[in-house]
Amino acid sequence: MAALIAENFRFLSLFFKSKDVMIFNGLVALGTVGSEELFSVVAFNCPCSPARNYIYGLAAIGVPALALFLIGVIWNNHTWNLVAECHKRGTKNFSAAATFLLFGSIMGRASVAPITWSVISLLRGEAYICALSEFVKPSSLDKFPAEYGAEVLAKFPCRDVPANLTKFRDEVTRRLRYESQLFGWLLIGIVAVLIFLTKCLKHCCSPLSYRQEAYWAQYRSNEDKLFRRTAEIHSRILAAKNVKQFFGFVALDKEEKELVQEFPVEGVQPSPQWNAITGVYIYRENKGFPLYSRLHKWAKGVEGNGPTPEGHELLFLAS
Repeated sequence: MAALIAENFRFLSLFFKSKDVMIFNGLVALGTVGSEELFSVVAFNCPCSPARNYIYGLAAIGVPALALFLIGVIWNNHTWNLVAECHKRGTKNFSAAATFLLFGSIMGRASVAPITWSVISLLRGEAYICALSEFVKPSSLDKFPAEYGAEVLAKFPCRDVPANLTKFRDEVTRRLRYESQLFGWLLIGIVAVLIFLTKCLKHCCSPLSYRQEAYWAQYRSNEDKLFRRTAEIHSRILAAKNVKQFFGFVALDKEEKELVQEFPVEGVQPSPQWNAITGVYIYRENKGFPLYSRLHKWAKGVEGNGPTPEGHELLFLAS
């Protein structure tokens, strides 16, 4: 138990530090596996009652998967960029292909954890056995006593059965575990094929060369790091000035005093500037020169959001 909890804390630590998409998805999958194991140990408890087994078993697989999916949507920056885009500018500048690409990116990233949860649940088999044990036809079991029905079959996951039904319980459990694991492996295969086809389609349709796409990824990462770091320092210095104006002094440590002296902050950026750099960004070029982000576009003084004679949208979304 302690090992599982420690594993999840390590996962969370790496989760918030990771920026790379593959590492991010791998960490999400790893954390989901650890969480599913923890859930199975401390939370899963089949009621072994007709009609309740089915609901409980499906809920054990589906409800956490749904919650993980919604969390994935919430934590995806594209989600809130889309909300900002719709709020500030609407979707009139988005083509159908761009909209599909954006939603595909959000749904695909958010699906990593729920698919992992579903796969692990199916491979373990407990929830599947709990949900479907009562639906096994007694006639499919050789020499199954006629006096027993769904009520006894529903108790098979809990091993609370008469001694003369032990071999039937083992057969039903083995059969359902086989089906559950088969569905799990099929799901893994389907997802692997879809990922392969998606990656092939992405690289075939990309307007960028491999090296330029790698450069764009490096630029986005560096811009985000520098923007967040600078915004944190800027907000701290501005807060210090406002606190000093209110109290007449401000209690700063040595590092903060050096920051205040080194970086004079005169004011805040107006709302139009914040709106200009906020929202969904799809790769564009202006007069043949790439614009790698909304901030880059704003810095170059390029106006507008849609295709123009000088600038055109190439329908390629940052991953």
